[in-house]
Amino acid sequence: MSSFPPPSQGQLITVLSIDGGGIRGLIPSTILACLESKLQELDGPDARIADYFDAIAGTSTGALVATMLAAPGENKRPLFAAKEINQFYLDNGPKIFPQRSYGLLTPVAKLFSAVMGPKYDGKFLHDKIKKLTNDVTIADTITNIIVPTFDIKFLQPVIFNTYEAKKEPLKNAHLSDICISTSAAPTYFPAHFFKTHDPLGKVPEREYHLIDGGVAANNPTMAAMSMITKEVLCRNRDFSPGNPAEYGNYLIISIGTGAAKQAETYNAPDCAKWGVIRWLHHGSFIPLVAMFSHASADMVDIHASMLFKALGVEKNYLRIQDDSLLGHTTSMDIATKENMEALIEIGNNLLKKKVARVNIDTGSYDSVDGEGTNEEALVRFASKLSKERKLRQTTLSSL
Repeated sequence: MSSFPPPSQGQLITVLSIDGGGIRGLIPSTILACLESKLQELDGPDARIADYFDAIAGTSTGALVATMLAAPGENKRPLFAAKEINQFYLDNGPKIFPQRSYGLLTPVAKLFSAVMGPKYDGKFLHDKIKKLTNDVTIADTITNIIVPTFDIKFLQPVIFNTYEAKKEPLKNAHLSDICISTSAAPTYFPAHFFKTHDPLGKVPEREYHLIDGGVAANNPTMAAMSMITKEVLCRNRDFSPGNPAEYGNYLIISIGTGAAKQAETYNAPDCAKWGVIRWLHHGSFIPLVAMFSHASADMVDIHASMLFKALGVEKNYLRIQDDSLLGHTTSMDIATKENMEALIEIGNNLLKKKVARVNIDTGSYDSVDGEGTNEEALVRFASKLSKERKLRQTTLSSL
């Protein structure tokens, strides 16, 4: 298939967003395999996710998925079909998150580890990402990708994206450095340092001191919309007057990695007694990390939901999320065979659940009457994506 024509040749701006969540990336990858299969039913077996989205945004594990969907492999086609990503997690998850046991001393060992340094050295993950992406930079992706990170030296978000990378050499980092950085969740993996250079030597090199993008935007939907809006304001030709780049013209699929069932994991009377150690270590979990990542994701979803509703185009925004996870499935790093299979099953069950939207008062996801299941919604979105792609191709060929 040829490259995806720009939005200026169509009527929509299409965005896919994938949350962070460690091994829970199995949930969105299961959803994406379903979406790609629906696109293939319409346009043939060679159809890939990257052929239909102007931008794919991903944080942490979501950035790894975005890279597998959009990085060029053989014949400039995506490295992975969506259906292959689950197997990547199954094969590599236990090596990325090695499960160690110290017998009766396990709780003490985990507490010591939480205090003294990151839980994992990240060596296997780093090596795997480098082998996958080789020397590919973010400017070389098949479609635009957007990846939030956070610079701990300057205390500010850094959002890597293909749009800027094509114009600014110091933003054109290797995909490996970007994925390693946005996956560097505090207490789990070490922070990542690297430099970028201007091949022509016109500007000084730039240093990056980065950690997990979840600190800034665990749900990168609004980050993606902001980056695209910036390109519109900068008069990027991809967003010329042929397609008015207003929010009402966006078509967005946002996929979460699941959240713990509300009021089941923590409560105020218990947390009121916690000091630093308990906020960093509670059984198999790290409450502080879990809370800020869920809060960040939910705030973005609430904002996006209200925005699309106010514009009268709420059916152009689909958020697929499960807020009823229990036990090991709420963890970011329990990569046992049993837990990974349970996460895949959660993804499959989520497809059968009714479309739900976040309740701004309770934070829970309430089912929406008349919109069917998430899988049925993906069928509708696949149809819209296919029609948009064909419209752009027709428009482009007539010029």
